Amino acid sequence: MGQEDLILHLTEVRKRLIIVFVWFVVMLCAGLYVSSDILLYLKSQPMIGEIKWNVFSFTDGLMIYMKCAFLFALLFTVPVLLYQLWAFVRPGLTEAESRSALPYIPVAFALFIIGVAFSYWVVFPMMVRFMMRMNQTIGAVETYGIDRYFGFLFQIVFPMAIAFELPVILLFLTKIGLLTPERLKTSRKYAYIALTITGSCISPPDMVSHLSVTVPLLLLFEISALVSNWQWRAMRQSSPTNS
Repeated sequence: MGQEDLILHLTEVRKRLIIVFVWFVVMLCAGLYVSSDILLYLKSQPMIGEIKWNVFSFTDGLMIYMKCAFLFALLFTVPVLLYQLWAFVRPGLTEAESRSALPYIPVAFALFIIGVAFSYWVVFPMMVRFMMRMNQTIGAVETYGIDRYFGFLFQIVFPMAIAFELPVILLFLTKIGLLTPERLKTSRKYAYIALTITGSCISPPDMVSHLSVTVPLLLLFEISALVSNWQWRAMRQSSPTNS
């Protein structure tokens, strides 16, 4: 019976992975279609002035085009992956647990998009302007390769996007009982240190830019802590021992 259950689980996993893979391929094809428009849109943004993208090898343009299509597909595959994961574990959950877990999917995706938008429209322009000022200060001739430009962009955008998943992570840890208000209060100072270091690593080394990145991260943590505490109290009130 155990072996039959294992086969059924593996079959279910295979079906879910096939769905995710097919969706990824579809989104990759869509990404290949829209990548040129996305890249031209990014290039036309006036937030950092006119920057000429130079290629230093024949494959630079092609590689950036493919990376853009891949990231487009990955971005829009994440919600499907999360939903398939939820659908896989749903039979082992109660009806209440199933309903409470489902909203995590759109919330996680929305927070990721918000993190990408904040890092691209706020943090990235500050970093670029600071680096350009430094280059001009030492009299360097500014010639930017497209590969290095997007490598620098991804280095800033994705850590911030992942940091914006903090509310979902804290809520999930609270939901499964690994995080309590007492533990959260004890770890607050370590979280502040980690977020301050993160903000300093992805922001220019001037006070205004550093604060404009670090303060939102700290506010995000405090909002996450408040929601986590609310979730914990709600769980305690609905537990059988308190009923």
